[in-house]
Amino acid sequence: MEPYWELTFDADGDVDTAQRAQLLSGAERERVTDLLFFAHGWNNEKRDARQLYRRFFAPCPGMSASGVRLGYVGVLWPAIRFADEPIPDYDPSATVTAAAPPGGPVLDAATRQALDRAFPEEGATLDRIAELLAERSEVPTRIYEFGRLVRELVSLRETSPARHFGEDTGAGEPAMLTDDAVQVCEVFAAALAEHTERPELFGSLRKRLWSGAHELLRQGTYYAMKRRAGAVGQLGLGPAIGLLAADAPAIRVHLIGHSFGGRLVSYALRGMPADVRAVKSVTLLEGAFSHYAFAGRLPHDRTRGGALAGMQHRIDGPLVSCYSHFDDALGRLYPLASKLAGDSTSFLNLWERWGAIGYNGIRAVDGGKRIKLGEKVPTKGCVSIDAASVVRRGGPPSGAHSDVCHEQLAHVVFAAGRIARA
Repeated sequence: MEPYWELTFDADGDVDTAQRAQLLSGAERERVTDLLFFAHGWNNEKRDARQLYRRFFAPCPGMSASGVRLGYVGVLWPAIRFADEPIPDYDPSATVTAAAPPGGPVLDAATRQALDRAFPEEGATLDRIAELLAERSEVPTRIYEFGRLVRELVSLRETSPARHFGEDTGAGEPAMLTDDAVQVCEVFAAALAEHTERPELFGSLRKRLWSGAHELLRQGTYYAMKRRAGAVGQLGLGPAIGLLAADAPAIRVHLIGHSFGGRLVSYALRGMPADVRAVKSVTLLEGAFSHYAFAGRLPHDRTRGGALAGMQHRIDGPLVSCYSHFDDALGRLYPLASKLAGDSTSFLNLWERWGAIGYNGIRAVDGGKRIKLGEKVPTKGCVSIDAASVVRRGGPPSGAHSDVCHEQLAHVVFAAGRIARA
Protein backbone atom coordinates (compact mmCIF):
# COMPACT_ATOMS: atom_id res chain seq x y z
CA MET A 1 0.00 0.00 0.00
CA GLU A 2 2.61 2.51 -1.14
CA PRO A 3 2.72 5.40 -1.66
CA TYR A 4 0.23 6.13 1.11
CA TRP A 5 -0.92 9.42 2.62
CA GLU A 6 -3.50 10.37 5.22
CA LEU A 7 -5.91 13.27 5.44
CA THR A 8 -7.21 13.95 8.95
CA PHE A 9 -10.28 16.13 9.51
CA ASP A 10 -11.86 17.48 12.68
CA ALA A 11 -15.58 17.43 13.44
CA ASP A 12 -16.18 20.69 11.55
CA GLY A 13 -14.40 19.49 8.39
CA ASP A 14 -11.13 21.36 8.93
CA VAL A 15 -8.20 19.43 7.44
CA ASP A 16 -4.71 18.90 8.79
CA THR A 17 -3.01 21.35 6.41
CA ALA A 18 0.43 19.74 6.77
CA GLN A 19 -0.98 16.39 5.65
CA ARG A 20 -2.76 18.04 2.75
CA ALA A 21 0.49 19.69 1.63
CA GLN A 22 2.29 16.34 1.86
CA LEU A 23 -0.36 14.73 -0.33
CA LEU A 24 -0.27 17.50 -2.94
CA SER A 25 3.51 17.47 -3.24
CA GLY A 26 3.97 13.73 -2.78
CA ALA A 27 1.48 12.66 -5.44
CA GLU A 28 3.32 14.68 -8.06
CA ARG A 29 6.73 13.54 -6.85
CA GLU A 30 5.67 9.89 -7.01
CA ARG A 31 4.20 10.42 -10.51
CA VAL A 32 0.86 9.00 -9.35
CA THR A 33 -1.76 8.63 -12.07
CA ASP A 34 -4.65 7.40 -9.91
CA LEU A 35 -5.38 8.17 -6.25
CA LEU A 36 -7.69 5.88 -4.25
CA PHE A 37 -9.30 7.75 -1.34
CA PHE A 38 -10.95 5.55 1.33
CA ALA A 39 -13.15 6.97 4.13
CA HIS A 40 -14.05 4.71 7.06
CA GLY A 41 -17.46 4.55 8.68
CA TRP A 42 -18.25 4.35 12.39
CA ASN A 43 -14.93 3.78 14.07
CA ASN A 44 -13.18 5.14 17.16
CA GLU A 45 -9.57 4.11 16.60
CA LYS A 46 -7.20 5.28 13.88
CA ARG A 47 -5.47 1.91 14.03
CA ASP A 48 -8.73 0.15 13.13
CA ALA A 49 -9.24 2.49 10.15
CA ARG A 50 -5.67 1.90 8.99
CA GLN A 51 -6.09 -1.84 9.32
CA LEU A 52 -9.26 -1.63 7.21
CA TYR A 53 -7.41 0.31 4.53
CA ARG A 54 -4.49 -2.13 4.48
CA ARG A 55 -6.79 -5.11 4.24
CA PHE A 56 -8.99 -3.65 1.50
CA PHE A 57 -6.09 -2.31 -0.56
CA ALA A 58 -3.94 -5.47 -0.24
CA PRO A 59 -4.93 -7.00 -3.62
CA CYS A 60 -4.96 -3.67 -5.48
CA PRO A 61 -1.37 -3.55 -6.82
CA GLY A 62 -1.98 -6.70 -8.84
CA MET A 63 -5.23 -5.40 -10.32
CA SER A 64 -4.07 -2.25 -12.07
CA ALA A 65 -3.72 -1.84 -15.80
CA SER A 66 -0.46 -1.10 -17.57
CA GLY A 67 0.59 2.50 -17.13
CA VAL A 68 -1.40 3.01 -13.92
CA ARG A 69 0.64 4.28 -10.97
CA LEU A 70 -1.51 3.97 -7.84
CA GLY A 71 -1.48 6.13 -4.74
CA TYR A 72 -3.53 5.54 -1.60
CA VAL A 73 -5.17 8.05 0.75
CA GLY A 74 -6.71 7.13 4.10
CA VAL A 75 -9.34 9.63 5.24
CA LEU A 76 -9.49 9.89 9.04
CA TRP A 77 -12.36 11.69 10.76
CA PRO A 78 -13.80 11.69 14.30
CA ALA A 79 -16.47 9.00 14.26
CA ILE A 80 -17.41 6.48 16.95
CA ARG A 81 -17.96 2.75 17.24
CA PHE A 82 -19.76 1.19 20.21
CA ALA A 83 -17.79 -1.60 21.86
CA ASP A 84 -20.26 -4.30 20.77
CA GLU A 85 -20.01 -3.36 17.07
CA PRO A 86 -17.89 -5.61 14.83
CA ILE A 87 -14.70 -4.04 13.49
CA PRO A 88 -14.71 -3.89 9.66
CA ASP A 89 -11.56 -5.95 9.29
CA TYR A 90 -11.80 -8.95 11.58
CA ASP A 91 -13.73 -12.17 11.34
CA PRO A 92 -16.82 -11.53 13.52
CA SER A 93 -16.19 -14.80 15.37
CA ALA A 94 -12.80 -13.45 16.46
CA THR A 95 -14.08 -10.06 17.57
CA VAL A 96 -14.35 -9.61 21.30
CA THR A 97 -17.45 -7.64 22.20
CA ALA A 98 -18.87 -6.48 25.47
CA ALA A 99 -21.44 -8.86 26.94
CA ALA A 100 -24.63 -7.35 28.28
CA PRO A 101 -25.14 -7.91 32.03
CA PRO A 102 -28.22 -9.88 33.19
CA GLY A 103 -30.18 -6.71 33.95
CA GLY A 104 -29.55 -5.13 30.56
CA PRO A 105 -26.84 -3.10 28.83
CA VAL A 106 -24.76 -0.49 30.62
CA LEU A 107 -22.35 2.14 29.37
CA ASP A 108 -19.18 0.02 29.27
CA ALA A 109 -15.79 1.63 29.77
CA ALA A 110 -14.68 1.39 26.12
CA THR A 111 -17.88 2.97 24.81
CA ARG A 112 -17.78 5.69 27.47
CA GLN A 113 -14.23 6.59 26.43
CA ALA A 114 -15.32 6.73 22.80
CA LEU A 115 -18.26 8.98 23.70
CA ASP A 116 -15.97 11.26 25.70
CA ARG A 117 -13.76 11.67 22.62
CA ALA A 118 -16.73 12.24 20.31
CA PHE A 119 -18.47 14.71 22.67
CA PRO A 120 -15.62 16.25 24.70
CA GLU A 121 -17.75 18.97 26.29
CA GLU A 122 -20.60 16.72 27.42
CA GLY A 123 -19.05 14.94 30.40
CA ALA A 124 -21.87 15.79 32.82
CA THR A 125 -24.54 14.63 30.35
CA LEU A 126 -22.68 11.36 29.77
CA ASP A 127 -22.29 10.84 33.53
CA ARG A 128 -26.05 11.05 33.99
CA ILE A 129 -26.73 8.81 30.98
CA ALA A 130 -24.39 6.21 32.49
CA GLU A 131 -26.14 6.48 35.86
CA LEU A 132 -29.57 5.94 34.34
CA LEU A 133 -28.42 2.91 32.34
CA ALA A 134 -26.84 1.40 35.45
CA GLU A 135 -29.93 2.12 37.56
CA ARG A 136 -32.47 0.84 34.98
CA SER A 137 -35.31 2.24 37.02
CA GLU A 138 -38.91 1.09 36.56
CA VAL A 139 -40.07 4.70 36.85
CA PRO A 140 -41.13 5.97 33.37
CA THR A 141 -39.85 9.48 34.09
CA ARG A 142 -36.30 8.07 34.05
CA ILE A 143 -36.79 6.95 30.44
CA TYR A 144 -38.09 10.41 29.53
CA GLU A 145 -35.05 11.97 31.19
CA PHE A 146 -32.81 9.58 29.29
CA GLY A 147 -34.41 10.56 25.98
CA ARG A 148 -33.96 14.26 26.76
CA LEU A 149 -30.30 13.72 27.62
CA VAL A 150 -29.63 11.84 24.38
CA ARG A 151 -31.16 14.72 22.45
CA GLU A 152 -29.01 17.22 24.35
CA LEU A 153 -25.92 15.11 23.70
CA VAL A 154 -26.30 15.14 19.92
CA SER A 155 -27.62 18.67 19.52
CA LEU A 156 -25.40 21.36 18.00
CA ARG A 157 -24.88 25.04 18.66
CA GLU A 158 -26.57 27.36 16.18
CA THR A 159 -23.22 28.41 14.69
CA SER A 160 -21.92 24.88 14.08
CA PRO A 161 -20.98 24.22 10.41
CA ALA A 162 -22.33 20.67 10.73
CA ARG A 163 -25.82 21.77 11.83
CA HIS A 164 -27.45 21.39 8.40
CA PHE A 165 -25.68 18.26 7.21
CA GLY A 166 -27.96 15.62 8.71
CA GLU A 167 -30.63 15.85 6.01
CA ASP A 168 -30.69 13.52 2.98
CA THR A 169 -34.34 13.74 1.94
CA GLY A 170 -36.05 16.25 4.23
CA ALA A 171 -35.61 18.91 6.88
CA GLY A 172 -36.10 18.33 10.57
CA GLU A 173 -34.99 16.12 13.42
CA PRO A 174 -35.35 12.33 13.57
CA ALA A 175 -38.53 11.20 15.28
CA MET A 176 -36.47 9.07 17.68
CA LEU A 177 -35.25 12.33 19.28
CA THR A 178 -38.66 14.01 19.47
CA ASP A 179 -41.33 11.32 19.89
CA ASP A 180 -42.47 9.78 23.17
CA ALA A 181 -39.28 8.28 24.63
CA VAL A 182 -40.97 5.21 26.11
CA GLN A 183 -42.54 4.32 22.77
CA VAL A 184 -39.26 4.91 20.93
CA CYS A 185 -37.41 2.57 23.32
CA GLU A 186 -40.10 -0.09 22.88
CA VAL A 187 -39.76 0.12 19.09
CA PHE A 188 -35.98 -0.21 19.20
CA ALA A 189 -36.21 -3.14 21.61
CA ALA A 190 -38.66 -4.90 19.30
CA ALA A 191 -36.36 -4.35 16.30
CA LEU A 192 -33.43 -5.79 18.22
CA ALA A 193 -35.45 -8.79 19.35
CA GLU A 194 -36.18 -9.72 15.73
CA HIS A 195 -32.57 -10.61 15.01
CA THR A 196 -30.83 -11.32 18.33
CA GLU A 197 -30.84 -14.15 20.82
CA ARG A 198 -30.70 -11.86 23.86
CA PRO A 199 -33.34 -13.25 26.26
CA GLU A 200 -33.77 -9.95 28.13
CA LEU A 201 -35.47 -8.49 25.08
CA PHE A 202 -38.32 -10.92 25.59
CA GLY A 203 -38.45 -10.43 29.36
CA SER A 204 -39.93 -7.78 31.59
CA LEU A 205 -41.02 -4.38 30.40
CA ARG A 206 -38.18 -2.84 32.40
CA LYS A 207 -35.52 -4.91 30.64
CA ARG A 208 -37.00 -4.24 27.21
CA LEU A 209 -37.22 -0.51 27.81
CA TRP A 210 -33.61 -0.15 28.93
CA SER A 211 -32.33 -2.34 26.10
CA GLY A 212 -34.24 0.00 23.80
CA ALA A 213 -32.80 3.00 25.63
CA HIS A 214 -29.27 1.76 25.04
CA GLU A 215 -30.10 1.41 21.35
CA LEU A 216 -31.56 4.94 21.35
CA LEU A 217 -28.20 6.19 22.65
CA ARG A 218 -26.39 4.26 19.92
CA GLN A 219 -28.66 5.50 17.14
CA GLY A 220 -28.70 9.06 18.46
CA THR A 221 -24.91 9.03 18.50
CA TYR A 222 -24.80 7.62 14.97
CA TYR A 223 -27.15 10.37 13.83
CA ALA A 224 -24.55 12.85 15.05
CA MET A 225 -21.86 10.91 13.14
CA LYS A 226 -24.05 10.86 10.01
CA ARG A 227 -24.38 14.63 10.24
CA ARG A 228 -20.64 14.98 10.87
CA ALA A 229 -19.80 12.81 7.84
CA GLY A 230 -21.71 15.21 5.59
CA ALA A 231 -19.88 18.21 7.03
CA VAL A 232 -16.44 16.60 6.70
CA GLY A 233 -17.20 15.58 3.12
CA GLN A 234 -18.59 18.88 1.88
CA LEU A 235 -16.48 21.31 3.90
CA GLY A 236 -13.28 19.28 4.06
CA LEU A 237 -12.69 16.55 1.52
CA GLY A 238 -14.46 18.26 -1.38
CA PRO A 239 -12.32 21.43 -1.23
CA ALA A 240 -9.18 19.29 -0.75
CA ILE A 241 -9.95 17.46 -4.00
CA GLY A 242 -10.45 20.85 -5.66
CA LEU A 243 -6.96 21.92 -4.59
CA LEU A 244 -5.51 18.64 -5.82
CA ALA A 245 -7.20 19.07 -9.19
CA ALA A 246 -5.80 22.59 -9.52
CA ASP A 247 -2.30 21.55 -8.48
CA ALA A 248 -2.09 18.25 -10.38
CA PRO A 249 -4.86 18.22 -13.02
CA ALA A 250 -3.70 14.96 -14.61
CA ILE A 251 -4.28 12.86 -11.48
CA ARG A 252 -7.45 10.77 -11.52
CA VAL A 253 -9.34 10.44 -8.22
CA HIS A 254 -11.38 7.42 -7.10
CA LEU A 255 -13.47 7.77 -3.93
CA ILE A 256 -14.39 4.81 -1.71
CA GLY A 257 -16.49 4.99 1.44
CA HIS A 258 -17.75 2.43 3.93
CA SER A 259 -20.94 3.08 5.93
CA PHE A 260 -20.96 6.78 6.96
CA GLY A 261 -17.73 7.08 5.00
CA GLY A 262 -19.88 6.52 1.91
CA ARG A 263 -21.92 9.54 2.92
CA LEU A 264 -18.72 11.49 3.48
CA VAL A 265 -17.30 10.87 0.01
CA SER A 266 -20.70 11.53 -1.58
CA TYR A 267 -20.99 14.92 0.12
CA ALA A 268 -17.45 15.66 -1.04
CA LEU A 269 -18.94 15.86 -4.55
CA ARG A 270 -21.14 18.73 -3.36
CA GLY A 271 -18.12 20.45 -1.82
CA MET A 272 -15.92 20.34 -4.91
CA PRO A 273 -15.71 23.36 -7.23
CA ALA A 274 -18.34 22.83 -9.92
CA ASP A 275 -15.83 22.67 -12.77
CA VAL A 276 -13.62 19.96 -11.22
CA ARG A 277 -13.65 16.72 -13.23
CA ALA A 278 -10.90 14.87 -11.33
CA VAL A 279 -13.21 12.28 -9.74
CA LYS A 280 -13.45 9.29 -12.07
CA SER A 281 -15.45 6.93 -9.86
CA VAL A 282 -17.20 6.70 -6.49
CA THR A 283 -17.75 3.33 -4.81
CA LEU A 284 -20.01 3.07 -1.77
CA LEU A 285 -19.63 -0.01 0.45
CA GLU A 286 -22.76 -0.55 2.58
CA GLY A 287 -23.48 3.18 2.49
CA ALA A 288 -25.31 4.43 5.58
CA PHE A 289 -27.45 7.17 4.09
CA SER A 290 -30.73 7.47 2.21
CA HIS A 291 -31.33 5.43 -0.95
CA TYR A 292 -33.09 8.55 -2.29
CA ALA A 293 -30.17 10.93 -1.65
CA PHE A 294 -29.39 11.23 -5.39
CA ALA A 295 -33.01 11.26 -6.57
CA GLY A 296 -34.14 14.24 -8.65
CA ARG A 297 -37.69 13.79 -7.35
CA LEU A 298 -38.70 11.92 -4.21
CA PRO A 299 -41.41 9.30 -4.87
CA HIS A 300 -43.37 10.49 -1.81
CA ASP A 301 -42.91 14.22 -2.56
CA ARG A 302 -42.44 15.12 -6.22
CA THR A 303 -41.73 18.76 -5.34
CA ARG A 304 -38.37 17.87 -3.79
CA GLY A 305 -35.28 15.86 -4.57
CA GLY A 306 -32.62 14.22 -2.44
CA ALA A 307 -29.91 16.32 -0.83
CA LEU A 308 -27.39 15.07 -3.42
CA ALA A 309 -29.65 15.23 -6.47
CA GLY A 310 -27.53 15.61 -9.59
CA MET A 311 -24.20 15.28 -7.76
CA GLN A 312 -23.52 12.05 -9.68
CA HIS A 313 -22.94 14.25 -12.74
CA ARG A 314 -19.82 15.66 -11.07
CA ILE A 315 -18.22 12.23 -11.48
CA ASP A 316 -16.44 11.57 -14.78
CA GLY A 317 -17.51 7.97 -14.47
CA PRO A 318 -19.98 5.87 -12.45
CA LEU A 319 -21.42 6.19 -8.96
CA VAL A 320 -21.54 2.62 -7.61
CA SER A 321 -23.40 1.39 -4.55
CA CYS A 322 -22.49 -2.10 -3.34
CA TYR A 323 -25.39 -3.29 -1.18
CA SER A 324 -26.49 -6.40 0.69
CA HIS A 325 -29.80 -7.51 2.14
CA PHE A 326 -27.83 -9.30 4.87
CA ASP A 327 -26.98 -5.91 6.42
CA ASP A 328 -29.29 -5.87 9.44
CA ALA A 329 -27.93 -2.57 10.74
CA LEU A 330 -29.16 -0.83 7.58
CA GLY A 331 -32.18 -3.00 6.92
CA ARG A 332 -33.82 -2.91 10.34
CA LEU A 333 -32.45 -0.15 12.55
CA TYR A 334 -31.45 2.53 10.04
CA PRO A 335 -35.05 3.24 8.83
CA LEU A 336 -36.28 3.53 12.42
CA ALA A 337 -33.50 5.97 13.26
CA SER A 338 -33.92 7.99 10.04
CA LYS A 339 -37.66 8.63 10.10
CA LEU A 340 -38.21 12.36 10.62
CA ALA A 341 -40.44 13.93 13.23
CA GLY A 342 -43.96 14.54 11.97
CA ASP A 343 -43.72 11.94 9.21
CA SER A 344 -46.88 9.87 8.84
CA THR A 345 -45.22 6.78 7.36
CA SER A 346 -46.54 3.57 8.87
CA PHE A 347 -44.10 0.97 10.15
CA LEU A 348 -45.18 -1.31 7.30
CA ASN A 349 -43.84 1.21 4.76
CA LEU A 350 -40.98 2.53 6.84
CA TRP A 351 -38.18 0.91 4.83
CA GLU A 352 -39.48 2.19 1.47
CA ARG A 353 -39.34 5.80 2.60
CA TRP A 354 -36.37 5.80 4.95
CA GLY A 355 -34.25 2.92 3.62
CA ALA A 356 -30.47 2.97 3.22
CA ILE A 357 -28.44 2.94 0.02
CA GLY A 358 -26.34 0.07 1.39
CA TYR A 359 -29.36 -2.21 1.86
CA ASN A 360 -30.94 -2.07 -1.60
CA GLY A 361 -28.89 0.33 -3.69
CA ILE A 362 -29.64 3.68 -5.35
CA ARG A 363 -33.31 4.38 -5.97
CA ALA A 364 -35.48 6.82 -7.98
CA VAL A 365 -32.64 8.01 -10.26
CA ASP A 366 -33.38 8.09 -13.99
CA GLY A 367 -31.26 5.67 -15.96
CA GLY A 368 -29.90 3.87 -12.91
CA LYS A 369 -28.59 0.34 -13.51
CA ARG A 370 -28.80 -2.70 -11.24
CA ILE A 371 -26.34 -5.56 -11.71
CA LYS A 372 -24.88 -8.48 -9.78
CA LEU A 373 -21.36 -8.69 -8.44
CA GLY A 374 -19.03 -9.84 -11.22
CA GLU A 375 -21.05 -8.38 -14.08
CA LYS A 376 -19.58 -5.60 -16.21
CA VAL A 377 -19.76 -2.22 -14.49
CA PRO A 378 -21.25 0.58 -16.66
CA THR A 379 -18.92 3.49 -17.34
CA LYS A 380 -21.45 6.21 -16.44
CA GLY A 381 -24.42 6.90 -14.22
CA CYS A 382 -25.73 5.37 -11.01
CA VAL A 383 -25.05 1.66 -10.60
CA SER A 384 -26.33 -0.59 -7.81
CA ILE A 385 -24.44 -3.86 -7.34
CA ASP A 386 -25.93 -6.69 -5.34
CA ALA A 387 -22.93 -7.79 -3.25
CA ALA A 388 -24.83 -10.19 -0.98
CA SER A 389 -22.81 -13.12 -2.37
CA VAL A 390 -19.81 -11.85 -0.36
CA VAL A 391 -21.21 -9.26 2.10
CA ARG A 392 -23.07 -11.65 4.34
CA ARG A 393 -21.13 -12.49 7.50
CA GLY A 394 -21.59 -10.91 10.89
CA GLY A 395 -23.72 -10.98 13.99
CA PRO A 396 -25.93 -8.51 15.83
CA PRO A 397 -26.22 -5.62 16.11
CA SER A 398 -24.64 -4.92 12.71
CA GLY A 399 -25.25 -8.06 10.69
CA ALA A 400 -23.06 -7.97 7.58
CA HIS A 401 -22.46 -4.23 7.77
CA SER A 402 -18.73 -4.56 8.45
CA ASP A 403 -18.06 -7.43 6.03
CA VAL A 404 -16.50 -5.36 3.24
CA CYS A 405 -12.90 -6.54 2.87
CA HIS A 406 -13.25 -8.72 -0.22
CA GLU A 407 -11.16 -8.85 -3.37
CA GLN A 408 -14.36 -8.82 -5.44
CA LEU A 409 -15.27 -5.41 -3.98
CA ALA A 410 -11.79 -4.05 -4.63
CA HIS A 411 -12.22 -5.20 -8.22
CA VAL A 412 -15.45 -3.18 -8.43
CA VAL A 413 -13.41 -0.06 -7.60
CA PHE A 414 -10.97 -0.80 -10.42
CA ALA A 415 -13.70 -1.66 -12.90
CA ALA A 416 -15.65 1.49 -12.04
CA GLY A 417 -12.51 3.62 -12.40
CA ARG A 418 -11.50 1.94 -15.69
CA ILE A 419 -8.06 1.13 -14.28
CA ALA A 420 -8.41 -2.65 -14.06
CA ARG A 421 -6.00 -5.01 -15.80
CA ALA A 422 -7.60 -6.51 -18.90
